[in-house]
Amino acid sequence: MRSLALFLFLALLGGACAHTPKSTGMEGLKPMVEDFHKRIRWKDFRGAARHIVPESREPFLRGREEKHDDRDLSITDFEILEIGLAADGMRATVTTRLGWMRLPSPSEQTATVTSEFVFRDGEWLLERMEGGPFAGELP
Repeated sequence: MRSLALFLFLALLGGACAHTPKSTGMEGLKPMVEDFHKRIRWKDFRGAARHIVPESREPFLRGREEKHDDRDLSITDFEILEIGLAADGMRATVTTRLGWMRLPSPSEQTATVTSEFVFRDGEWLLERMEGGPFAGELP
């Protein structure tokens, strides 16, 4: 009887945990970071903008248009080097090695890019990015 009560308690507890949002923490952050980088690599800037804080989406897309990035920017490679989660679990810093070329330059550039993500309204969003082809565009 005692083991049945323990089993029911654990089953109830496990069921409650199954309904908590999984997007907080690394479980939700890493796939989103990977998706953002894949989208910029394949020039899906509108798709990438969905991963940016709302107030910076239009300026980001306007920058892509003004620089003709759909034609002139090629992301050649990316590698996520480190993901650090803040103690409160609501902010994260991601370090990425990014390779790119922007015409008319024929040279590939490589930079270590630092991105800051914030957990807002139930999802991780890119708030700031330092370095790389979008330097200075995401404050």
